[in-house]
Amino acid sequence: MIESSTPPRADLDGYRNVTDLLVARVAAAPDHVAFEVAGADAAAPWRPITTQAFYDEVRALAKGFIASGIQAGDPIAIMAPTRYEWAVADLASWFAGAVVVPIYETSSASQVDAIVADAGVRLAIGGTMEHAALLQAALVKTDAVTLGAWTMDVASPSALIDLVARGVDVSDEELEARRTSASQDDPATIVYTSGTTGDPKGVVLTHRNFLGQVLNIAAAYHEIVNESGNTVIFLPLAHVLARGLQLICLASGMRIAHLSDPSTVVATLDTLRPTFLVVVPRVLQKIQAAAGDKAAEKKLSAVWAKARSTAIAWGRRAERVDAGRRVPRDRGLILRHRFFDALFYRRLRTVMGGRVGYILSGGAALDTELSLFFRGIGVPVIEGYGLTETTAPLTGNLPGRISSGSVGSPLPGLTVRISDEGEVLARGLGVFGGYRNPAHDEGAFVDGFFRTGDLGRLDDQGRLILEGRLKDVIVTSNGKTIVPTRWESAVEADPLVSHAVMVGEGKPYLSALLVLDPEQTLAWADAQGTIIPAVTQPDIREVTDPALRTHLQRAVDAANALVARSEQVRRFSVVFADLEDRGLVTPTMKLKRSVVLDRAGATVEDLYL
Repeated sequence: MIESSTPPRADLDGYRNVTDLLVARVAAAPDHVAFEVAGADAAAPWRPITTQAFYDEVRALAKGFIASGIQAGDPIAIMAPTRYEWAVADLASWFAGAVVVPIYETSSASQVDAIVADAGVRLAIGGTMEHAALLQAALVKTDAVTLGAWTMDVASPSALIDLVARGVDVSDEELEARRTSASQDDPATIVYTSGTTGDPKGVVLTHRNFLGQVLNIAAAYHEIVNESGNTVIFLPLAHVLARGLQLICLASGMRIAHLSDPSTVVATLDTLRPTFLVVVPRVLQKIQAAAGDKAAEKKLSAVWAKARSTAIAWGRRAERVDAGRRVPRDRGLILRHRFFDALFYRRLRTVMGGRVGYILSGGAALDTELSLFFRGIGVPVIEGYGLTETTAPLTGNLPGRISSGSVGSPLPGLTVRISDEGEVLARGLGVFGGYRNPAHDEGAFVDGFFRTGDLGRLDDQGRLILEGRLKDVIVTSNGKTIVPTRWESAVEADPLVSHAVMVGEGKPYLSALLVLDPEQTLAWADAQGTIIPAVTQPDIREVTDPALRTHLQRAVDAANALVARSEQVRRFSVVFADLEDRGLVTPTMKLKRSVVLDRAGATVEDLYL
């Protein structure tokens, strides 16, 4: 076994639970702007909220929870899009001594019913009346005495403002007793995994898990996350990564703006001008693809290709400098970079607001050349890796030590071990102690380490390099064991491909389904003067346009060139799928492979005729 550890950089002594993070921050900087909230005033579309104002709102809502009958340890569900009120409800629940149960706003009625029942939710908060109705219906179906569903919308019946009014008679002393009732080892939240395979599991995360991650990650990334910076959170707050980021920013004084609709992010960056962003790789692919499309419109495709290769070369040079390697002066590269910076790179930085110093990428594998490209245009990408069970990041690259192609070293207080089978194992401050249902713990741990289900290896610097999912491994009829991740990631680098799915279990050769990105594909088709109807029903439909297949054949050929002959894909089908269908993808946009392969069974079988 191979193992890599990083010692803690923060002391948890003196912290009772997560609420102490806000208490400490308001004591240190009450007038510092903690949030920017979207408003209706066109002249001032973003309203500043100080730490003191946020603290006061949290306390008022917490008193409302207590007045309504919430007891210490009671679960409170939150189902809403990413918005400021989510943050208020989250912290207020903890101030009231409750346990937070986040539910994705896109969840179906049956999923809401299952989570509310399994967690034993007593009170629920919806972002809209529709969310509240789903939550109320789920509460009614339980046998417990519940306290109703409330909504964040002020104009709705059972609005949170009415709940706040109930708490006016709750004393400060009663609130303080409740706030400090939970210890570090008490549950802070139960997060139900979105699950690319199998049924969702309730992950119980403690206050110690959150404190350990927040304080140590804040220490490790202090030059990025600090009082002088700001960020935009548009990932779902039901996901532990977004909530962890929010706590880190709140504790460090980094200003936060929330966006519920990810499609509006680019349009708001010029106004908000963030210094740091957390994204999934697909966002970076789309930014790069959009720049290429604009260059093509101006008949500059050849020039853009040179600009792209120059940025990658510059990024690779910067990483060599990070590693302490001698880098000879390349006057030609310097001149080309200076020229393309004026022509393209500066404009790309402006599109991102002009102040972004770093981007954190997670949730899926990041193509090495895409990472190098952004480093080359002056916006380094820090790739990290983690799971719900590790309270978000487990490993991460650090400023000045970025190595594209790896997800970095274990973060402070964490240990990564590679088993004899190549599985990534985790232990440390952020790693949970078990699922809500003890039956789910069977096989989840070995020698005190959590089994992530991911395959990986550690390089000579202790950095983790991921190599796929254990459950995704394919064994062909020839007995060859194939890990599809590298090939799939290479094909997904093409902007038209949202997901690549290699198949071939028990078959004589490998094939693949290429799931199209609807927006990019329709834009490509328009430029080509052809028509490719978008999918309008929740199914998977093959697309046979010859020009499209020719275009994608190049991506397949390039991916095949990267892998051994036994790992190459011989045939592929191009399909449209409804990527808004939560039966096909998780809320974090990971493809549910087993569902896709089941629904596309006939198409897959045709690949072997």
